[in-house]
Amino acid sequence: MAGKRADTADDTIRLRVPFGEEVARSLRAGQHVTLSGTAYAARDAAHKRIVEAVARRERLPVDFRDQLIYYVGPTPARPGEPIGSAGPTTSTRMDDYMEAMLELGIRATMGKGIRSRKVMELQKRYGAVYFQAIGGAGALLARHIKAAEVVAYEDLGAEALRRLELEGFPAIVAVDAHGGDAFAEGQRRYCRL
Repeated sequence: MAGKRADTADDTIRLRVPFGEEVARSLRAGQHVTLSGTAYAARDAAHKRIVEAVARRERLPVDFRDQLIYYVGPTPARPGEPIGSAGPTTSTRMDDYMEAMLELGIRATMGKGIRSRKVMELQKRYGAVYFQAIGGAGALLARHIKAAEVVAYEDLGAEALRRLELEGFPAIVAVDAHGGDAFAEGQRRYCRL
């Protein structure tokens, strides 16, 4: 099932996070997935702190092996809710940190927009995937986050490192571990010049 292209909701692949390299390499660009389990939320400010901590040989607040990092800076939670609006941020903002994060063992990232050619090559080398979350749907996506807890860098506010519990979080495999690119495929299919 993981190697099959998903063109309808019936073909949606249900994944537990975290997951290993074998699962990452089984996915193909364009497949629809739902993600359930533990993931982490971090944006550029948190990535910068993580990379600086590695350079100083400090202990990291999280073991990033086989983890998914969601590029999100959620709004404050309303009373009784685990998180506020949780839409993806532009992923290219994290491209400069990608190699260092892959060296720490992350297996997947999720955000919105394209990734650089360099990141795509790094994903092939390290066996990692990039998921596209639905931009502009932060309130709806928040319904698929059942718990959220700041685990480091609380002073960064919305950009703090958070542990998230996902349940049926919808996404698309945008760039797979083989260099497949759903954005390029979409351009070839829909943008005939």
